Amino acid sequence: MSSTARVAPSLLAADFARLAEDIRRVEEAGADLLHLDVMDGHFVPNISFGLPVIEAVRRVTDLKLDTHLMISEPDKYLKACKEAGVDSLTIHIEVCPDPIPTIDAIHALDLECGLVVNPKTPIDSIFPYLDLIDLALVMSVEPGFGGQSFIPAALYKVRALHTEITRRNLDLPIEIDGGVNTANAPSCRQAGASLLVAGSSVFGADDIPSVIRTLQG
Repeated sequence: MSSTARVAPSLLAADFARLAEDIRRVEEAGADLLHLDVMDGHFVPNISFGLPVIEAVRRVTDLKLDTHLMISEPDKYLKACKEAGVDSLTIHIEVCPDPIPTIDAIHALDLECGLVVNPKTPIDSIFPYLDLIDLALVMSVEPGFGGQSFIPAALYKVRALHTEITRRNLDLPIEIDGGVNTANAPSCRQAGASLLVAGSSVFGADDIPSVIRTLQG
C-alpha cells in the first residue's frame, strides 16, 4: 500500500478567468502534475474545455499534463492532444470495450496511456490490459462535474486493483479521482492509490501548500 502519493490538482476546479495564476499557485505549492478533464457533453453530461485550453496550459507550465478523456470517440483526438502538449491520455473502458488499438495508438504517439473505470463498471474489466498501460484510474464519483461527494465503495476497487497489480508484479500506479480531500486521502493511500486527483479541495483552499502536503501524506 502507498504511504505517500503524488497529487494532481484538477483544473476543472480552477478559475478559468485566472487560469495561469491558479496553475502557478498549485505549482509553487508542490503539485506533482496537473489533471485535465476533457468532456464532450455526450459520454458525460457536461462540456469542459478542449485543445486551445490545453495548448494555453502547456505554455505556462512544465508540469506533466495528465489528461483524462471523458469523450465518446477518443481515437479522433489522440494526435491533436499530442500536438497540444499533453503527456498522458487516459481513456474509458466504457467507450473502448476493446482498448488495445487505442492503447497502441497512444503509445505510438510516445504518450503514456491510462484506463479508467466509472463507479458502476466492474474493476476486473481492465484486468486483461494492466500489462499494456501506464496508469489505472478509478473514478470515485460519477464523471462529468466537479465538487461531488466521494463514493467510499471506490476504495474496494482500488484494493482489488492493487491486489491484482501486486499478484502480477506490475509497476503500475493507481489513480483515484472524484471528491478526494484531506479527510479521505489517507484511506485512498492505504487502499493502494499512489496518485490523487483533487479539484475543489485544492483550488478552494485557503492554504494550498498545506492541503497538497496533507494529500501527499
